[in-house]
Amino acid sequence: MKNAQTGQRTIKATKEQGAERRSVKPPAPRAVVAITFRHVEPTAAIREYAERKFGRLARHFKRDCTAHLILAVDKYRQYGEVTLKAGRVEVAAREETNDLYSVIDRLAEKSGRQLQNHIEKSSTRRTRAASTGAIMTAVEDG
Repeated sequence: MKNAQTGQRTIKATKEQGAERRSVKPPAPRAVVAITFRHVEPTAAIREYAERKFGRLARHFKRDCTAHLILAVDKYRQYGEVTLKAGRVEVAAREETNDLYSVIDRLAEKSGRQLQNHIEKSSTRRTRAASTGAIMTAVEDG
């Protein structure tokens, strides 16, 4: 807000603007879950369960992600595959058990661990050493 006579900003207005900026949070990343059923009758309960489980994994990403889940049944084998993608990050996992719900649980756990490992690797990546010139100027200034 500018003062009409002096043309300068008032301190009160800048504090209000700063408070407004801090109060606005960036939107949380979302996960779009696409589910493919093979030799299984698609039910709403399984679909909702999978969307809830893989929707939680979106918080590991900084942007929206997509999850493609494939659930299949062959005789007594029930297995699943999942591929999570967000930007350059891609995580894939496969599991097999006797129950589709436990397949979804294990896939979510496995892909969550892979994401955690990826985040740890990228955060602890070594930085490049300072050049000799930068070190010499720091010594001379200090």
